[in-house]
This record gives sequence, structure tokens and C-alpha cells, in this order.
Amino acid sequence: MDSITNSADDLKTIRKIMEESSRFLSLSGLSGIFAGSYAIAGALVAWLFILPDHPAMDNSVLRFQLIIVALSVLILSIATSLYLSGRKAKKAGKSIWSPVSRRLLLNLMIPLVSGGCFTIILLFRNDIQLIVPGLLIFYGLALVNAGKFTYGEVFYLGILEILTGLFAALFSDQGIWFWVFGFGILHIVYGFIVYRKYES
Repeated sequence: MDSITNSADDLKTIRKIMEESSRFLSLSGLSGIFAGSYAIAGALVAWLFILPDHPAMDNSVLRFQLIIVALSVLILSIATSLYLSGRKAKKAGKSIWSPVSRRLLLNLMIPLVSGGCFTIILLFRNDIQLIVPGLLIFYGLALVNAGKFTYGEVFYLGILEILTGLFAALFSDQGIWFWVFGFGILHIVYGFIVYRKYES
């Protein structure tokens, strides 16, 4: 009986080692919560202070201000994610920079860079209303692509982001609310689930 129990424990240990060697498990759920909060705060800044001053969407000042808000959200989200994930990895005695994290980053960056280039093209063509749908879809594709190298929840978040982006393309005049839902609420829910499941 003891030998059966020991074999089961050995199998669990082997499975855990294999999972840790093939997946980046230092992502912090709190970083998702913070990223979602930053996105909602950015949308509120745009809604309350930028959009009322520029009723016409075809306005270079408006575009510049919205780009600054979006970049601020992005930079804050990345910085917070790196800090919290690094802290989690250090606490577990692991390095945040590993072959697995490099593969995750590569698979994440290809769709993200493509989406960034696509967004710049939309800006130059003045197709402003397609920017939020494009960002959501490409971001979702990036998460789906990177999901196999980390928690399964990342994959499902990516699917939801893609669906949100498609709906945003159908109702392109409501882009700010799809931004709030996709980059804000979905991130907060994802972060809460990951935190409760893997960190609490």
C-alpha cells in the first residue's frame, strides 16, 4: 500500500516538474487586476477630460491625447506586471527570465507588434473607430498564442478579448465601452481568478 502511495506522489512530483519546465507560472493575478484598473482609469480620463473638448473625431490633437492615454495604460500595465511577476518568481526561488519565458514573450510579441503596426496604419488612414476593435482582436490573438506557455486562463482571456473586439467592430461608435469591458473588466476578473486559484 505504501509503495502505491509513494508511486502516486512520485507521479505528481514528475508532473509538476514537467509543467514548471514547460510553462511560465510566475504571472501574478494581481497584475491583471492592476492592468484592468489602469484601463478603466484611462477610459475615464478620456471620457471626462478629452472627448468633451473634441466633439469631432477627425482631430489631430484628440488623436495625440488618446495615444498618450493608451500608452500610459500600456506602460503602467507592463511595469506592474514585470514587478509583480518578478517578485513572485523571486519568492519561489526562480528566475523570471528563462527559456520558457522567452518563448512566451516571443509568441506574445508577434501578434502584439503586428497589432501595433496595424493601429498605426489605421491612424494614418484616419480610421479611428476601428482602432479599439483592432487592439482587442490582436491582443486576444497574442494571449491565445502565448496561453500554451502559461496558465490556461490566459488562453480563455484571449478568446474573450477576440470576441469583444469583433463586437466592438460591429458597434464601432461605442469603442470606449468595449475598451472598458475588454481591457478593464475582463482583466480584473481574470486577475481575480488567477490570484484566488494560484496565489491565495
